[in-house]
Amino acid sequence: MYNLNQSTRKLVAKEVEEITAKKLYSRFSKHQLHALLYIFHSTKGKNDKLDRGQFRDLLTEDFNMTDDLILDRMFRAFDWKNDSYITTDEWLPGLEVWIHGTLEEKIAYTFNVYDLNGDGYISREEMFQLLKNSLVKQPSEEDPDEGVKDLVETALKKMDYDHDSRVSIGDFKQAVQADNLLLEAFGTCLPAWPQIEAFARKMDQIMSKK
Repeated sequence: MYNLNQSTRKLVAKEVEEITAKKLYSRFSKHQLHALLYIFHSTKGKNDKLDRGQFRDLLTEDFNMTDDLILDRMFRAFDWKNDSYITTDEWLPGLEVWIHGTLEEKIAYTFNVYDLNGDGYISREEMFQLLKNSLVKQPSEEDPDEGVKDLVETALKKMDYDHDSRVSIGDFKQAVQADNLLLEAFGTCLPAWPQIEAFARKMDQIMSKK
């Protein structure tokens, strides 16, 4: 599946040496860096970058993530250059937060995913958009959105510490520190441990063919 030809091997080896010389992404071993860069270079397009579709396909295949809105927001969180592509210097730090990130790093990442308009707050409207696909709607329901609205109000009661009807990064951090389960209160945007372990096994398999 992954391109392990001689030119790719040389390119990856050069990049890993440059990364380790600069002491970047130090929470990854050289072994992991090799594997992650093989995955990147075997998936990238002709412009040596991952586009939105390629990124989504990777997340769906390797981490079983399928929510369209969340996947789009995750792409934007990785794409800090805001050029609609992901390069190796966006791919690696993004995965480093996923796999080895501290709680504080994960809080910043998930808040960025949930802040749909980038104004520094998660509003009622944004919560509704993020949560509206989380409930199974019954045909008999007169207003199928009522359950979602109830979830939004429950979230605000738990997380809106300054009572301004929206959740700031300060509110979010305080809520998650009090209850870690609130980290992904508005949708799954971090891989679960079984998925990380499966991804680690995949990296080992790639390196066994090196």
